Amino acid sequence: MEYSFGDEYKDGPLALGMHKKGGFYDIVTVDKCTIVHDDYNKIIRAVAAFYGEKGVPFYKKMQHVGVLRHLVVRRAMRSGDILVNLVTTTRDDLNEPDTSVDLDKLWEKLYISELKDTLLSLNLEGKVVGILHTCNDSLSDAVVPQKVSTIYGQDYIYEEILGLKFKISAFSFFQTNSKSAEVLYETARSYVLGDADGGKFKDKVIYDLYSGTGTIAQMLAPVAKKVIGVEIIEEAVEAAKKNAALNGLDNCDFIAGDVLKVLDSIEEKPDMIVLDPPRDGCNPKALEKIIAYGVPEMVYISCKPTSLARDLVMLQEHGYRVVKSCAVDQFPGTVHVETVCLLSHKAPV
Repeated sequence: MEYSFGDEYKDGPLALGMHKKGGFYDIVTVDKCTIVHDDYNKIIRAVAAFYGEKGVPFYKKMQHVGVLRHLVVRRAMRSGDILVNLVTTTRDDLNEPDTSVDLDKLWEKLYISELKDTLLSLNLEGKVVGILHTCNDSLSDAVVPQKVSTIYGQDYIYEEILGLKFKISAFSFFQTNSKSAEVLYETARSYVLGDADGGKFKDKVIYDLYSGTGTIAQMLAPVAKKVIGVEIIEEAVEAAKKNAALNGLDNCDFIAGDVLKVLDSIEEKPDMIVLDPPRDGCNPKALEKIIAYGVPEMVYISCKPTSLARDLVMLQEHGYRVVKSCAVDQFPGTVHVETVCLLSHKAPV
């Protein structure tokens, strides 16, 4: 979960939570959220109280002043291991009049070191295994890791999904809801395999397009001759390679690049394609190339029903039909839903 520092109303007390719907500046405190593990709520309450008592200012986007920006918390579903990443600007003057004071050390003590003791003293069901400090002076509201320091423990956690182990850093993309992610990936895998035990792919090549950190590719690798993943974010590709090695999978190839361009350079043609594009769906020109392979079946995973509906029109115009589909509710209480579709094309495209 990525939380933002701010205030709930102008010149109000320090708040730590989520952005108000439709708002860029207002923060809504979410320390009683019922769709996350209560460890998250305890952590953000403690951090907000810690910095509120010290009077540490949050970063104001318009004036570009202040210190506190974000708090990113990751918790492994099975182990309960927790990774906390505090995101701030670099040191300001702390309103310290005594120029003989080592401001760097004072900043570190006031803002960072004492936070470790606060977090480690919390009564959590899980365990804090790592605390990071990220400095970010960019104008973007995204968490940009310009400088990262490990304050305590390690800079990663492990998560297990369907028997596979994944090393997750503070900046790795990974599904927020691990339990529903298992349902999502198991559904996708069952759509790929059909009623077979996977033997039909033992000498086949599967494409995992928009592969992220390679989770789906690694789910399918044990039943395929080869799985080729394509992902535009280089850091995600590096994570995919490391996780494949961690799981002892040597038949996964991960390529960094735009699907539209990379498809022209891959020599091995696919027998099955899995698509998991970003929210806006597939680039129409990329989808044309995907359709041109003429694979008999493909699985489309979407996180935005409207972009899925748009892409399905193009797929159906080229002879594909939806055999079955399933919605997976990864974010209960919200309008967001993941959809898995199995598409079939029995005749040549």
